[in-house]
Amino acid sequence: MATEYTHKKGIVYKNQFHIIFCPKYRRKVLVDDVEHDLKKTFYQIAEEKDVTIKSLEVMPDHVHMFIEFDPRLMLHKVIKDFKGISSRILREKHPHLKSRLPSLWTRSYFSCTVGHISEETVQEYIKNQKNV
Repeated sequence: MATEYTHKKGIVYKNQFHIIFCPKYRRKVLVDDVEHDLKKTFYQIAEEKDVTIKSLEVMPDHVHMFIEFDPRLMLHKVIKDFKGISSRILREKHPHLKSRLPSLWTRSYFSCTVGHISEETVQEYIKNQKNV
């Protein structure tokens, strides 16, 4: 199990979360070009917000993310940024998402701190989602 910690001025941390969220009505719209653009957008948002995406898998009707970020940031705000920015970008680029959904994402999400299982277990679980 990896024990690397992030060191910043005044703080040392390992603040990791497994996050899952879904499109509105759990519609299977995260496919083909939408899936590709969503992944690209998530990595851009992560870079801008100083969030590390350790693992990411986009399923047709939900997203799994394994992220790490400075604990001085609020989890809810981090997720809100991912969902809000990606919704705006994807709905502009893929107009069919506007006609089928009043908003791209549901308001809810699942989050679990990673500590009771190893990083590798979470990464393997996410990586194998499409093989289930």
